Amino acid sequence: MKLSRQDADLFFELMWPLQLFVNRQLRIFPEVRTVNAYLNCSREEKAQVREAMYEHIELIDAFIKQNPQQFSDDKLEIVAGWKDFIAGDFFIERFLKKYAVFIASAEKVYGVLGLYDAFHDLFHPTRLPLRVKAVLLPFQGKIIYDGVLQGYNISFGRGISSDLKEVYMAAKQNGRIIECLGAAAEQVRPHIPLKDWGPELHELVAKANKLRGGSGQPPIYSPAFRLIKASLALAQSAVEEPDNTDNLWECLQKVKLAMGSVKTTLHRSER
Repeated sequence: MKLSRQDADLFFELMWPLQLFVNRQLRIFPEVRTVNAYLNCSREEKAQVREAMYEHIELIDAFIKQNPQQFSDDKLEIVAGWKDFIAGDFFIERFLKKYAVFIASAEKVYGVLGLYDAFHDLFHPTRLPLRVKAVLLPFQGKIIYDGVLQGYNISFGRGISSDLKEVYMAAKQNGRIIECLGAAAEQVRPHIPLKDWGPELHELVAKANKLRGGSGQPPIYSPAFRLIKASLALAQSAVEEPDNTDNLWECLQKVKLAMGSVKTTLHRSER
């Protein structure tokens, strides 16, 4: 869940000259004129320049136009993408092999990579969920943070943790985890053809319709067979009209009713 060493080096190769450019344009620290001099600035001084950079994002265009470091077009394209930065407070909900899950809201869940260090090396998993202030940036088709994370010394109970877990699970289920920003995010994902389960379900339904309970058979047969038929109807609806949630809920209700009949029959058999 982090960049390669080479990519992390590239990020700072671009970021430090950009911040130096911002510093010189805004004359925040006029005496600082080179990248090396800027690197020797204190953390507080760099933070001041960083904040000014996001407040004057138009300076990115000026940096690209002047290109003081003579960067290649590919490198300038990376810098240009930083105009699509996302700044704010996030919950780090979990660590995955691919990235860390940053939640901004129920509608905005991001997959974020670390720079030189993976997030699980910065924060122990037992501290999650963790509230942080961060700036997210696009970087070569991925999302990273800009190297600064401000954590809040707040602990969260099971209620908030469960809510955040559900936000993540819903985003995962519906393919809504944002893994890139800007122009890359607008590219249409390639269509993956789905297997057609219709024939298999049709065959199962035909067989299930032959199931009969009734007189002389164990009482559990009838409700169990109804449960099978209701479940298959739900599966057919899911395959044929996966976006028709009204019909899916209706089918699910029939499954629950059949399940209730099974439970009632089992309870009666124990009396």
